[in-house]
Amino acid sequence: MLGACLDRVRQQAPLVHNITNYVTANDVANLLLSCGARPVMADDPREAAEIAGHAAAVHLNLGTFSASRYEAMLAAGTAAGQLGRPIVLDPVGVGASRLRREAALTLLGTLPITAVRGNLSELRALAEDLTTAGGVDAEGDMPPLEETVFHLKAAARSLGTILIATGAEDLVTDGDRCFVIRNGRAEMGRITGTGCQLSGLTAAFLGANPETPLEAAAAAVCAIGLAGELGWQRMGPSDGSMAYRNYLIDAVYHLSGEGLEKGAKYEVQ
Repeated sequence: MLGACLDRVRQQAPLVHNITNYVTANDVANLLLSCGARPVMADDPREAAEIAGHAAAVHLNLGTFSASRYEAMLAAGTAAGQLGRPIVLDPVGVGASRLRREAALTLLGTLPITAVRGNLSELRALAEDLTTAGGVDAEGDMPPLEETVFHLKAAARSLGTILIATGAEDLVTDGDRCFVIRNGRAEMGRITGTGCQLSGLTAAFLGANPETPLEAAAAAVCAIGLAGELGWQRMGPSDGSMAYRNYLIDAVYHLSGEGLEKGAKYEVQ
């Protein structure tokens, strides 16, 4: 099931329009190329809608927020929505400032967002009327899994979108079913941008699998987590975080649908 989602990405080579942050844009582009997708990075408001009109999916990332980039997100998201194309929102650091939270909530209220990917603190900031002081990777206290799944499902129903919460265990829910995913390595958190890469990858999987969005999103999460495991196996005594970043991207490049099907670790609740 999940492996077939990756196979369709490689077969269809979906064009993914990324309005992402400048810290991780190169890695997002390379990861998308490694899975067979075609990335385009276009954040000028004057062309954003036109570019989005050619894309199979759109990825909106608040990492390096600016008024111009936000205007481009609204334009691209509106164009994608009119065409029925998937839209992935990555509300990076949404709990760190009122500006980011208001921008993310406006995007959610204005655009037909297909999936939102963030860590639990970022998703809490969207689902609750609060602002935290945490940074872009802050997690906060982790409640029991059963409680987290219950509240995440409720938030997904309330927001009308798929929610992808990444952490020690990754959770993907549409409000009805929830994939609890246990792929990945803790060391992935030492590489800047693995979350941004996952958001771009999710857009590619949704663009190639529009009829099964929950499974497509779960497949993307499993794929990058499995790539993190496979990449870590290549680490030598002199390797560090930069080598690991490259090994992870290489692992996605070599990952097949069959390999994903065998290596994915998940249960559905």
